[in-house]
Amino acid sequence: MKTIIIIQARMGSSRLPGKVLMPLGETVVLNYVVKRCRQVLGVAEVIVATSTLLQDNAIADWCRQNGVTCFRGSEDDVLSRYYTCAVPYNPDYVIRVTSDCPFVDYEMASDLVKMMDQEQVDIIDVEGEIPRGLVVEIVSFAALERMYQVGIEPRHREHVTYYAYEHREQFTRKTYKMNPTLCQPQLRITLDTEEDYALCEKIGEHFRDDLFVASEKVVEFLLKNPDIAVINAHIEQKPVV
Repeated sequence: MKTIIIIQARMGSSRLPGKVLMPLGETVVLNYVVKRCRQVLGVAEVIVATSTLLQDNAIADWCRQNGVTCFRGSEDDVLSRYYTCAVPYNPDYVIRVTSDCPFVDYEMASDLVKMMDQEQVDIIDVEGEIPRGLVVEIVSFAALERMYQVGIEPRHREHVTYYAYEHREQFTRKTYKMNPTLCQPQLRITLDTEEDYALCEKIGEHFRDDLFVASEKVVEFLLKNPDIAVINAHIEQKPVV
């Protein structure tokens, strides 16, 4: 079974432009994401998929300087970017990661790869409410190809796997039960606003020497430091339209 990880990344952001290359700890946000994705067991390749816009040259340059495979495609049609990026690798499964999740849970992702290897379904649903910014998505390439072919609404093209959640009956699925210690949905460990960045900076500062800090420890840190957790507690996620 061949599994690849595709990290979607772009410099444009309505609320926090350039966020993926902002400093974090002793490096930058994107380096956290790439390095943690490379810790996922059973993965053949980690690719950063950005757009062809001039502003995203910065991401392509960073990838080139750091030995990271980079693909460039459509800015708005992210589903097309994913599918076109994946085709040359002929994978069995594709993991979707967003670059605004510097503390993505690579241990959970490893569990999902192992589960997919055993179950060989189209998609694995994660059961349990966890902080935004930790989870990844894993789908079969066949499912990704189907979404690419039939998902025609703008929300399907922008959010990659959204079609599979609107039309659940069209895909084979299994459920992964989340570690209960991570079920803290009130926490927000993603990067979309200045407040999110301030919180991530606190985490990066506390675990400065540990790029691979377990997501469980990040959650524990925030629970023990409610003054930090509250920094971005009021932020609302942008709705899918």
